[in-house]
Amino acid sequence: MGCLVSTPKDSGGSRRRPGNIGEVSVYVPGLRIPKPVDFFQSLGDHLSKTLVERLTALRTRIVVMAGQEAPTITRTRRKTTTQHGGSTLADLHQALEDYLPVLLGLVTDGSQLQYKVQFIWVNQEDEAEETAMFNAWYEVLSVLHLMAILSFSQANLLLLPRTSADGYQPKVSEESRQASVDIFLKAAGYLDCAVRHVLPQLPSELRRNLPVDLAEGVLRALCLQALGQGVDIQLGMAIDSTKATLAVKRRLACEMVKCWQQAQDNVMNLPLSNGWGEKHRLFIKWKYIEAKAAAYYFHGLILDEGNTEKSHGMAVAALQAADEYFKESKRACEVFNAAHPLSRNPPLWGTMKYLSEKIPKDTSSIVRINRDLYSYEKIMETAPALPDFALALTPDEYQLPPADPSWNENVQLSHMGSNQVNPDQR
Repeated sequence: MGCLVSTPKDSGGSRRRPGNIGEVSVYVPGLRIPKPVDFFQSLGDHLSKTLVERLTALRTRIVVMAGQEAPTITRTRRKTTTQHGGSTLADLHQALEDYLPVLLGLVTDGSQLQYKVQFIWVNQEDEAEETAMFNAWYEVLSVLHLMAILSFSQANLLLLPRTSADGYQPKVSEESRQASVDIFLKAAGYLDCAVRHVLPQLPSELRRNLPVDLAEGVLRALCLQALGQGVDIQLGMAIDSTKATLAVKRRLACEMVKCWQQAQDNVMNLPLSNGWGEKHRLFIKWKYIEAKAAAYYFHGLILDEGNTEKSHGMAVAALQAADEYFKESKRACEVFNAAHPLSRNPPLWGTMKYLSEKIPKDTSSIVRINRDLYSYEKIMETAPALPDFALALTPDEYQLPPADPSWNENVQLSHMGSNQVNPDQR
């Protein structure tokens, strides 16, 4: 199992792992679920009653909503509206945004209050069911992670094909695709902020004791996953556009390869060995192979436009690589879906629907033509290197909000009290 293993604690039923998560266009990793905190006991002597009550109310709302959503958040067949008609995902996301500015008052200007409260979260990707830390930056990190995961869940719902009104095969609307790209960039922004601005605030000892789903490598991989899936959507829209050139499609496909390769590099040596974590790794592997199939296909078509024997030989090698990677991606997809929690693919659409039809057909045709024209020995059997393009898609810039104005009105007795750090920061 994972390196961070402990005797499972009684999580009060908060960690409920579904056996089947339904259709997956976007893999939504296991949620991190907060457990209740007694702010009055920890902060009652340091903050005004009003501010403690506000912290309590805001966080309790998140605890209740996340606990209700946890068993179903990654499932696709679920009620997505509240009794008031709003989206449960949007409501929980808003609750986190409301809480964050008030929470950040605990860490403003290096306040010693950041060490007063023990924050406890239940994990799903790590074998240690709970992680408790006397550090408010851990809470900030957990909030940003949950905001990102909710965004992944929202994007997955948008990218599941729906049967159209005309009764034809299920499809994803252009509006949903464009909206999903915006959501991916926001999710990447939360994760990028977590890596660059929140993790450095935690002492090295605490960073070593973080659950694996908050490890820097996992956060970076999630950020790259968001970018990779965003590029995939862009490639699908380019394929549908009559104005997009082969060069544009190849560039997008090569950028997608880079995203998934870097995501895989970040999780390669992490202890993602339990159900959720291993499934996450398998998703990244599958998408990386799939991206290489797309990149080699479009690269092969461009090489085939050349007028030399060498370019045609390279085209054949690239297309053969595309065909092999496509076959391998189907096997990787089956392994991913069979891993617990079980999942299944929605009907093919977008980039992979197009490539599933084009790669076998075009590879067979171009290989046959070129082998008729040139001797077999002169055709390059090793796939040519893919062009290296800088990533055009970048995370939205997300900055932590300023501390809520209510902190300015509070008399912080902690400055007159002990400045000792709680010794139990594990």
